[in-house]
Amino acid sequence: MRVEFQIFRQLPPEPPRWQSFWLETSPGATILDCLNQIKWEQDGSLAFRKNCRNTICGSCAMRINGRAALACGRHVGEELDPRSPQPQPIRIGPLGNLPVLRDLVVDMQPFWNDLSRVDPFVSTAGRRIPEREFLQLPAEREHLNAAGGCILCGACYSDCNAKEVNPEFVGPHALARANRLVQDSRDSQREQRLQALDSLAGVWGCTRCWNCNSVCPMGVAPLDQITELKQGILSRPVDKTAALPTDRSPSHAVRAIRTESLPIAIRHRKTLVQLVRSGGWIDERRFALQVVGRDPKGLLSLVPLGLRLLARGKFPFRFQPSAGAATVRRLIDTVRQKGRDPL
Repeated sequence: MRVEFQIFRQLPPEPPRWQSFWLETSPGATILDCLNQIKWEQDGSLAFRKNCRNTICGSCAMRINGRAALACGRHVGEELDPRSPQPQPIRIGPLGNLPVLRDLVVDMQPFWNDLSRVDPFVSTAGRRIPEREFLQLPAEREHLNAAGGCILCGACYSDCNAKEVNPEFVGPHALARANRLVQDSRDSQREQRLQALDSLAGVWGCTRCWNCNSVCPMGVAPLDQITELKQGILSRPVDKTAALPTDRSPSHAVRAIRTESLPIAIRHRKTLVQLVRSGGWIDERRFALQVVGRDPKGLLSLVPLGLRLLARGKFPFRFQPSAGAATVRRLIDTVRQKGRDPL
């Protein structure tokens, strides 16, 4: 079969362009096989990374037809729609959210910098050699396998919507690694890690778009790891009256508690529930403002994010409640009536 490959070409500071190559190939050939054939037979200047050719090292991560994937793990037949009456090109580009060095090769340094922000190693105390070996139950160890399977290919980082609009967001790869350590019974820094990630640059910056789960080639499910971190943060004891004046009576103080006086993790949860109860899903125009509350610095920090959303056409100007909003409202009210909502 004859297939057209449209490949992203760029040698900064030159502007990017797309170049077409035609190959005689088969449905079972991998995208990496085709790139090798193009480089060896048609254009030796084509630049891309590769190593193991067996979906282990993560070196050949790139965007294939708009989605991050490992070139050695995707086959030509998977990228073509057999129902299409017209010939289809396969478009190959570099990973997103990272600067291009040349063609399909990106600078991974921002990726590694973000990973280092979560201190991705077992704590010093946990690394000390004990008098007896570390003991973990099989269930404890099994719980670590998913996050431990990350090969740091950058696919989730590339397709992360939160990272695209908020450069301060640490990224799904780093949060998945952080949860691996939070869940590790050897690590002695659990509380410090959860406290450090309790911010918009940490777990609360995630937009829950599911892209990281859908593109991860190893089944790490970064969004699931982020959700566990959120649950860990929300389960920590919080003194809800700590921010209130001490001269008020306890009963008056309880009535006076407002969302703005609560830690960001609690405000995030309360705001999410309130907006979903109101409209069936989240009104994104109000969400960030209500989570930040009345903090001037927090409100100011939203301005660059809002401008980037506007520039990329991702800011919603209207909100339409979902068709099932009334049902959602009844469900939330029922849960609250049964005393299942601690807030």
